[in-house]
Amino acid sequence: MDRLWPRGLTREAANLDLWLKDIAPSEELRKWFGHDPAKWEEFKDRFFTELNGKAELIEAILEKSKAGDVILLYAAKDEVHNNAAAFKEYLDRKIETSR
Repeated sequence: MDRLWPRGLTREAANLDLWLKDIAPSEELRKWFGHDPAKWEEFKDRFFTELNGKAELIEAILEKSKAGDVILLYAAKDEVHNNAAAFKEYLDRKIETSR
């Protein structure tokens, strides 16, 4: 869920099916947020707006989810206020409204 590959982890060791770095928040949004919990709700609103413009990437992940679990990896230390948590909420809403 990050635009940058994590330090100390090779792609081979990660053994990922797919890395869609462009699904991550824009550099501008990431810097603005700075993992500040006080900005969490506004961060999600801005991130969700960005995600609405990435329909092809969202569809790729939704297709993967039909075949099994999708694991969202992130490097943030905060387990609640991070890109993956926001993205999961976004995907859950998409899945719920498509039913």
